[in-house]
Amino acid sequence: MTFELDAEVAATLQAIAAASGPASPSPAVGDVAGRRLSLNAMLEQFNNVAQSIAADVEITEQTVPASDGQALRARWYRPATSDSSAAVLYLHGGGMILGSVPIFDGPVSRYVAATGVPMLSLEYRLAPEHPHPTPVEDVYSGLVWLAKHAAQLGIDTERIAVMGDSAGGGLAAAVAIVARDRGGPVIAHQILIYPMLDDRNTVPDQHLVPFAAWSYDDNLTGWTALLGDRIGRSQVDPSAAPARVADATGLPPRTSRSANWTSFATRTLLTP
Repeated sequence: MTFELDAEVAATLQAIAAASGPASPSPAVGDVAGRRLSLNAMLEQFNNVAQSIAADVEITEQTVPASDGQALRARWYRPATSDSSAAVLYLHGGGMILGSVPIFDGPVSRYVAATGVPMLSLEYRLAPEHPHPTPVEDVYSGLVWLAKHAAQLGIDTERIAVMGDSAGGGLAAAVAIVARDRGGPVIAHQILIYPMLDDRNTVPDQHLVPFAAWSYDDNLTGWTALLGDRIGRSQVDPSAAPARVADATGLPPRTSRSANWTSFATRTLLTP
């Protein structure tokens, strides 16, 4: 079996690499600081510089109280011309160890502009400084906040979806489990973009290694930061690694992102 990189993707990555300057050596397993330094810069370049932030989306700062009283940063993105009553809680990527709300301004604003659906992007706290369950508890606080402020924001509490990429996709799936088990706010849909779901997914596939922007060493570093020495063991809770869930009964429907995600969002979230 052989793989090759799509020519358009390859050209985009090459342009970003050229703009970013000489590549740094890959950080060692467990080097969170090194990954934050290099990958946050790459994400900023790719998300907000190589592609523009949507101009027709209004962005306002919000504060979400966490369960322990910590004030969490959030941004509310609303399209200038939409009257949608749906909303999305968006959770950024970064392997549980990096990324931020501002670094993902570009993608979130473009999703909002393309679909007409407003989104709340939440700054959940990162591992290893804040291991499990802090990130998913922060996300649950964001979900509760969004439902509580539905009338103020002009949204329908029965039309709230959760969405995220990579770590954010894993947290979107995790908060769906938590909300079900606690009888929390209703989640209409979960939209998962290459989600980080399984702490046991750390053995390299040699066919994929040459193409992986997020390497197996990165993945091992992220899961270890989140779980410590529990990684790969039988007692890992599904709210940390949603692939561990034994019973999916009652969870909201799930969609993985594809080329026609915009049309899916239009049908699912904009239809009354």
